[in-house]
Amino acid sequence: MSLWQRALKRLQAMSYDKLLAYGNAKGDRIYAERRTYRFRLNSLKSFVSLFLVGTVLSVALAACSGGTANNSSSETPSATPVAATKDNVELTLVSFAVTKAAHEAIIPKFVEQWKKDHNQTVVFKQSYGGSGSQTRAVIDGLEADVVHLALAGDTSKIEKAGLIQPGWEKEVPNNGIVSKSVAALVTRPGNPKGIKTWQDLSKDGIKLITADPKTSGVARWNFLALWNSVIKTGGDDAKATEFVTKVYKNVPLLTKDAREATDAFFKQGQGDALINYENEIILAEQKGEKLTAIIPDVNISIDNPIAVVDKNVDKHGTREVAEGFVKYLYTPEAQQEFAKLGFRPVDDTLTLSKEVADKFPKVKTLGTVADFGGWDGINKKFFADGAIFDQIQAKKK
Repeated sequence: MSLWQRALKRLQAMSYDKLLAYGNAKGDRIYAERRTYRFRLNSLKSFVSLFLVGTVLSVALAACSGGTANNSSSETPSATPVAATKDNVELTLVSFAVTKAAHEAIIPKFVEQWKKDHNQTVVFKQSYGGSGSQTRAVIDGLEADVVHLALAGDTSKIEKAGLIQPGWEKEVPNNGIVSKSVAALVTRPGNPKGIKTWQDLSKDGIKLITADPKTSGVARWNFLALWNSVIKTGGDDAKATEFVTKVYKNVPLLTKDAREATDAFFKQGQGDALINYENEIILAEQKGEKLTAIIPDVNISIDNPIAVVDKNVDKHGTREVAEGFVKYLYTPEAQQEFAKLGFRPVDDTLTLSKEVADKFPKVKTLGTVADFGGWDGINKKFFADGAIFDQIQAKKK
């Protein structure tokens, strides 16, 4: 066997082993080229032979790649933000339904700022829906770069699916919470049924509209607000179960998400009362709706987290811009937009401002997720298959 034949055999063996390991012809060529430098070129004959071999091998590997010689790849893709070298970069935001108006106000401001700072145009793809449904969509393959969901429990599900790295809530301020609200009760004009407190929702003859906790993060907050109203006033789990069961017997239908619940109440005229985010009520008023709304003194802090989907941003090469967008959402400019559209800001300076204080009534007794053991405990106790919510629904049949 001649020198060039023996060299070809050695290089082919290395390349094919690496091809099986990476499945990426371009990356294999880099590996083969690096390994080739280890050969000692002891003679002009061996140099020429290896040069010819390298040429043949490069052509063969290019053929394996389908002729896409200009594709960019790396053995450590997370270390090379491919999108940062492009004039335009696409970012996919997946969020829960009621944030749509806020993001549509914030995104153009971020795009303008990013263009100014990085000379790069960011094009957003946006998806809005019930938080639970959005969570499942991301886990099932919707390639979100950033997720803004109704509750941290949904973000944790994406983490457990291997798409978000543990510790995501520590990567940004406020434990990952970027928007906040409280629960509100909305009644028909003039409040003909005299609904003033949570307890009134359990009375006979009251029809309540709310979303389904199985598909909507907002609806889980609604459920917790009802449960919390008993616990924070001295009741135990038995009394809370009894009360919440009575309330859900007064629910004629469970909508898929909070936006559908709002539409059912306002556009379709269903129900005597609606539980929804305070921010949804404010947004409806801004659109000209004349509402009678109550913010109960005993309430629940509705905290909405933001997170970068690590696996997807590394795949897309969008980590830098995704992290930049998340960081921007905590700026006073972005928080001001959240506040304008009814979300209680997480920025302390804004929270203490007269404008915000006048807009958002104080809540005397505010429950938190921590009061109920965190979302893992909440989901297991209330929303898992066969848990308290399913038991309550079964009693309605």
